[in-house]
Amino acid sequence: MSSTTTIEQAVHTALSRVDDPEIHKPITELGMVKSVAVSADGVAQIGIYLTVAGCPMRETITNRVTTAVSAVPGITSVGVELDVMSDEQRTALRQGLRGDAAEPVIPFAQPGSLTRVYCVASGKGGVGKSSVTVNLAAAMAAKGMKVGVVDADIYGHSIPRMLGTTTLPTKVDDMIMPPQAHDVKVISIGMFTPGNDAVVWRGPMLHRALQQFLADVFWGDLDVLLLDLPPGTGDIAISTAQLLPSAELLVVTTPQLAAAEVAERAGSIALQTKQRIAGVIENMSWMELPDGTRMEVFGAGGGQTVADSLTRSVGAPVKLLGQIPLEPRLRECGDAGTPIVLAEPGSPAGRALREVADTLSVRARGLAGMSLNLTPVSR
Repeated sequence: MSSTTTIEQAVHTALSRVDDPEIHKPITELGMVKSVAVSADGVAQIGIYLTVAGCPMRETITNRVTTAVSAVPGITSVGVELDVMSDEQRTALRQGLRGDAAEPVIPFAQPGSLTRVYCVASGKGGVGKSSVTVNLAAAMAAKGMKVGVVDADIYGHSIPRMLGTTTLPTKVDDMIMPPQAHDVKVISIGMFTPGNDAVVWRGPMLHRALQQFLADVFWGDLDVLLLDLPPGTGDIAISTAQLLPSAELLVVTTPQLAAAEVAERAGSIALQTKQRIAGVIENMSWMELPDGTRMEVFGAGGGQTVADSLTRSVGAPVKLLGQIPLEPRLRECGDAGTPIVLAEPGSPAGRALREVADTLSVRARGLAGMSLNLTPVSR
C-alpha cells in the first residue's frame, strides 16, 4: 500500500469526524464528501457537496474540513472545492434523515419520542411570554441540552430578534433546516416574510403553518422543544393541542390580579385539550431598588393565584415555578439578541430564569411510549 493511499485513508477518517453544522451528523455519513485526493507532496484537495447552492453554512463547513484535514500527519496544505448536490442526492439525503412517508410526520407526536414539549402560553399580550421562552431555551442549551424553539405566535413573531439571528432556513428537497442561535434551533414565520410585513391569515392557514414547522423542519434529536404561543385561547392553541397532544403548558402571567384572571383562562384550556400544566411563571414580579428594597410595580400574588386556581380546576398540583424580577436589562438583552441568562447570568432576572430552566431540565426525558425492544420469555 502506497503512502499516498494511507494518507488518503487518514483524511477520510478525519472527515468522518466533521459534522454538518445544521444536521449534526458526519459529512461522510450524509454523502457530502465528493472526492479526496492527496499529492505526493502532501497537498490535499477535498471536494464537498453542499445541500443547496446558497447554503448559509458554506464557510463553516469549509473551515471545519480544512481544520480536520490539516491535522492529518503528512498533509502540508488543504484546498476545499464546493459543489452542489443534485436533486437525486438531496432526495436520498432527505429519505435517509426523515424516511419516505407520504404524509408529513410530526416526530414529537410519535409514541417513541423522548422530546419534552412545552407550550409557553399567556392569557394576554405584554406579560413577557416571548422573553421567558428565549431565556429558558438559552439557559437549557447552555446546560448542554439540545433545544428547539417554534415561534408559533404567527401574528406577533419576535423570537428571531430576541435570539439575535437573521439567518434564513435552508430548504433541502421537502425538508427545512432551521437556523441556530446560541445553540438553539429556531423557526419562525418571520423568516419567510419580506421585511416586517404583517401576516394576515385565518385558522386553516395558521394550522398548516404550525404543522409545517413541526413536520417539515428537521429538528434532529431534541431534549426540549419550546413553542411560543400567541396570547389567548385561539386557533393556534387548539391546533397545538391537536398536533402535540402530549405537550405541556407553561402559563406566564404578571402579579397583577387582572392579568392573573386572564392567565387562568389560558391555563384552563388544558381541561378541554387534556394537556398537562407544567407550572406557572410570574414575570415582572418586582423591581429591586438600589437600597435593596423591592417595589411591586404590578402588585403581588398574581402568579400564586393562578397556580392555586388551576390546581383546583384540574384536580392536580400546579406549581408556581418562579418569579422573575422586572429589570430593564432583560428587555435590553432581548433587543440586542443575547438573552439575559447568557449576557448577565448573575443578575436577579438571569438567576431566576436559570432556576426555572433548571427545574424544567431535571425532569428527564421519559420512557413512556418508547419501544424497549424487549421480548417476553416463558418459563
